[in-house]
Amino acid sequence: MATVDVKIFKHHKKADGTYNVKIRVTHKRDKKYFDTPHFVTERQLTPKLTIKDAFVRKQLNNLLDDYRATISGLGEKLEFFTSELLRDYLRDRNQIIDFIKFSNSHIEGLINDGRSGSAKTLQTVVLSLVDYFKRKVISPTEINEQMLSKYEKYLRSPREITRLNQFQKPITRQVKGMADAGVHNHLRDLRVLFKAAMKFYNKPQIGDNPIPYCPFDNYKIVDAPETKKRNLSVELLIQIRDFQAEPGTRLELARDLFMLSFYLCGMNAVDLYSLEKGNIVKGRINYNRTKTKSRRKDKAFISIKLVKPAEILLNKYLDILEVRYSSFNNLDRAVNEGLKAICKSLKLDPITFYWARHSFATLARNKCRMSKDDVALALNHIDSAHKTTDIYIEKDWSIVDDVQKAVLALLIPNASTSKESKKCVPIAVTSILNFVVLKKMIND
Repeated sequence: MATVDVKIFKHHKKADGTYNVKIRVTHKRDKKYFDTPHFVTERQLTPKLTIKDAFVRKQLNNLLDDYRATISGLGEKLEFFTSELLRDYLRDRNQIIDFIKFSNSHIEGLINDGRSGSAKTLQTVVLSLVDYFKRKVISPTEINEQMLSKYEKYLRSPREITRLNQFQKPITRQVKGMADAGVHNHLRDLRVLFKAAMKFYNKPQIGDNPIPYCPFDNYKIVDAPETKKRNLSVELLIQIRDFQAEPGTRLELARDLFMLSFYLCGMNAVDLYSLEKGNIVKGRINYNRTKTKSRRKDKAFISIKLVKPAEILLNKYLDILEVRYSSFNNLDRAVNEGLKAICKSLKLDPITFYWARHSFATLARNKCRMSKDDVALALNHIDSAHKTTDIYIEKDWSIVDDVQKAVLALLIPNASTSKESKKCVPIAVTSILNFVVLKKMIND
């Protein structure tokens, strides 16, 4: 039988001379403790550190009686509890769950795991919920089917929001209402947070479910429209590469990092932001892809050849980005704003940084006729269909080099003269002269 009693530790005396009263939970010969909101002074204690103050003692006895009744009510389920689990159950059973506090903690965990991209989208949801409820404490029970319906209408409406900029100053701006794609992604991410909270707080094995159901089980999230292909033609890539930006401006940064990503097989912005000199080994960039390294046994490692165009740009920005921008999110925002301005100047539809990755993949497959497996390797994607096979095959980074070389060859002016040679044969280039040009550009 589990027992509970009061315990005060002499060595836990605080600077103001008080002691916190703790509850000791003993179960299966193991003891665990947790704090109570009660504090006592030495005048309220006996020399043996037992409480002599009648008022405090009465309050604590009522608390102990409540805990004992709770333990008795568990019946045979008590056998499924460890002392730690029982302590947590008694301590937290009447606690009001703060969904915003939990969500922020969950997001912080993602950041610590290196999943800044996922954390960023979830943080947007949290800020939006605070805007909608107009308060920073929200119970999960307030998120129900009726609320989701009203919330969706809110997301689709133009509204005013206030956010902190890179200097931590509040900036208020008007935002447009979301279309189906934005609403789908937003509610999908809210569902991710809600189910994470259910997994954290609910203990179905002992019948303790403070979040009793998921409203998304009965609420249909609007279908996402077919994603617009986010890739650029060779001609448009060359326009961006050759765009004349004033040195030191956001436009120069956006142009350079966009092309750097393209040269490095679509490297993500967060990985560019985190690159250090130690990642460069014998003319290659070795790194673990932030987005997926916590979900893969190989830590999403990849090795990419540092071709000359990329080396020039990398030398320009290595160790500078983290000084210039306090976080990856601020860099990401600056680059996308810069790309928007470049596209406006070139009279192009707006693009984002991620288009570099999509463009590299599309050109590798459609123009250079590389296999999907080889393109996936260059993008550092995991192939779920061949997980078992991958156990036996050692990665050959020269395959990535071949994909990279073929794609970058497309950016060489007049790289091929005949109709047949324009098909961009993988690995090889169709003329000796063009091979020399490509080798100087890529292999130097």
